[in-house]
Amino acid sequence: MTLWKFLESGHLKQRFKPPPPRHHAGNQTQTNSSSVISALDMGISDEEWERLQKALDWSGPYQEITSLNRSTSPVHSTFSIVGLKKSYNVGENISVVITARDHNNNLKTYGGDFFKAKLFDSKIKASVYGEVVDHRNGTYSVTLLLPWEGQAQVFVRLEHSSEVVQILKKYRDSSFPRSHYNGHFEGSEPNKTRISEVVQCNLKWGADGSWRKGNCLCEYKDIKTGTVWQCERPKKLSCDNLVHHSMGRLENPLNAVEKQFFAQKLTNVAINGDKQVINVLLNTAGNGTTVRCKSGLKTPVPAGFYFKDVWKSLVCNTQHFNSTQIGKCLGNKIVYLFGDSTTRQWFEYLEKNVPGIKRMDLHTPRTGGPLMAVELKNNIIIHWRPHGVPLRFTKMLFTDLHYIGNDIDEIAGGSHAVVVFTLFAHLVFHPITFYVHEVAKIRQSVVALLSRAPETTVVIKSGNTAGLKNIFQSDWYAMQLNTVMQEMFRDIDGVIYLDVWQMTSCHYLHEDVHPGAIIIANEINMLLSYVCPA
Repeated sequence: MTLWKFLESGHLKQRFKPPPPRHHAGNQTQTNSSSVISALDMGISDEEWERLQKALDWSGPYQEITSLNRSTSPVHSTFSIVGLKKSYNVGENISVVITARDHNNNLKTYGGDFFKAKLFDSKIKASVYGEVVDHRNGTYSVTLLLPWEGQAQVFVRLEHSSEVVQILKKYRDSSFPRSHYNGHFEGSEPNKTRISEVVQCNLKWGADGSWRKGNCLCEYKDIKTGTVWQCERPKKLSCDNLVHHSMGRLENPLNAVEKQFFAQKLTNVAINGDKQVINVLLNTAGNGTTVRCKSGLKTPVPAGFYFKDVWKSLVCNTQHFNSTQIGKCLGNKIVYLFGDSTTRQWFEYLEKNVPGIKRMDLHTPRTGGPLMAVELKNNIIIHWRPHGVPLRFTKMLFTDLHYIGNDIDEIAGGSHAVVVFTLFAHLVFHPITFYVHEVAKIRQSVVALLSRAPETTVVIKSGNTAGLKNIFQSDWYAMQLNTVMQEMFRDIDGVIYLDVWQMTSCHYLHEDVHPGAIIIANEINMLLSYVCPA
């Protein structure tokens, strides 16, 4: 059951058009021994791929490091506050220097470590994110804003050593299938007896594919996006009998030496440094912004800060909506939420907080979707749908898995339409070249939507930090995907980029792929501040 509204849009605006892809043999990425991925395969130009590679560039060891003692040690690495004063004013910055050392307490001579930094005060539930700058010589710097009156402390952690990041890059760009998936086939034998078979499935990427199961495969190609999904051929049923999809096992590619570098005692560990309390005095000039929330605003660092568990945006004027105000804001709106379980969290929050809204029974899994909720009095419709494969969800109908670009192509758009999408958590298992391909297709659909209906609200929800810090679900992977999404949409007029990475990275709650309720509430307030700006 799906409800659609069509609204005639006004004059079309001149908008960015992605440059046409051009094949160039010298600008390719090796994914396995016999297959290369070109910019043409990804659906972008050579120039854009060069720009993306520069944005994604990450320093590291000059050669493969196999000795654990030569890797970065969270015990010996330290941070210090430069020129620490007795007191500061709200709005001032402090500078922090991080010095990386190995397990023999020797200074590192190259960069590439994945540090995270923040300023916080636990008593008043205040925190702010700091971006770590790599000087590629074993030292790093962080500039931290002092946005609240009172006290604050610096916190720095080593999530991954540069040696671990080197391994993460190696397997991200390889053809090794870290994530497996299941295809559930159902049908009848000649005697009408119903039978079912479960086989392995995975993504086909590149001319030879990134998943090798021989020639006896079923292939499912999406006509619009060109994405190809492969399944082992069932023994009794035909390829046409694929009914359900589900996540399969995870396969660890690490050898015994590599596993040492991922040890829990070396991963996501706080490092020692200046723990002095910083005194921050009130600044009568204030610290905030009254800029109206709209598309086209840049995302600074920091993009905001928490104070008493409330996110104060430094991008635009954030409002805080109670249930009545949420209902009023979304009146006569259709909200389309596409992506994964983090946008489902948004659906569930709105379902709980919009007065009078009811979930429709679409006879779909409660967590797998697709889902739909309706409030008739104020004419509010909210949809949620997971993106297409690859997707690590429990068993659900294969036909219910749509690629985001294809769904956007079916939306008429208009001032009543709010389109939100995210594409991060389930793509960290696959080559970044495939991610670029997927984003390019979504971008094409978004450009077309905004051309036919410029008043449509389009929001990209960035990836957030996650709880696991391993070869499967590293935040370094997600951060790189965030970079790709931002770069590929930076010239698209009319698109809002909502940075939840900073919101989850600096919060006191334990990091989780599914952020806690208080974070979700703040994310929704940011979303609604764009939908109904003040």
